[in-house]
Amino acid sequence: MTVLLIAGSPSAPSRSTALLESVGERLVRRGASIDRLTIRELPAQPLLLAEWGHPAIERAIAQVAQARVIVVSTPVYKAAYAGVLKVFLDLLAQDALKGKTVLPLATGGSPHHMLALDYALRPVLQSLSARHILPGVYASDAQITLTPERAYQVHTDLAHRLDEAVETLATEGLKLAPVPGFAPVAFSSVRCSV
Repeated sequence: MTVLLIAGSPSAPSRSTALLESVGERLVRRGASIDRLTIRELPAQPLLLAEWGHPAIERAIAQVAQARVIVVSTPVYKAAYAGVLKVFLDLLAQDALKGKTVLPLATGGSPHHMLALDYALRPVLQSLSARHILPGVYASDAQITLTPERAYQVHTDLAHRLDEAVETLATEGLKLAPVPGFAPVAFSSVRCSV
């Protein structure tokens, strides 16, 4: 069961890629097989000129076709997802995400850009025939900070939301058994005092 992590940031390192990698680590712990596609590493001319026959573009499109689940991450600029991601998504066939479960992730300078996931990215993913688009995870810059060692750190509140998103992705998209939290309690054994 392959999960494709699509990094849509035009820069490296980036908070959106750190968010994506954090999800990838969680999926690996759940037993998923991970593949990666970093859009900014594709050759610019074939990407911008829609040269579908270019070997790098063909490989990238094949990665999307082979994945069962897609996790796509992007920074939000001016209330929209990254242009480099848009250029790549435009290369995909109209039904490229047919039958796939997609988890969108985004980062932005403030919480004010949170709706870009629902109003900018989600419609494009739907137009590509995604079977199921999970609720996205948005993180502000304050939730993913740069350490003195030049690595990004995901804060606790965001980590909990990522845990929930990955659990939903694992059970709904990958059909993995849920991670048990505690044993079920029979209703007959519940006691209340008033």
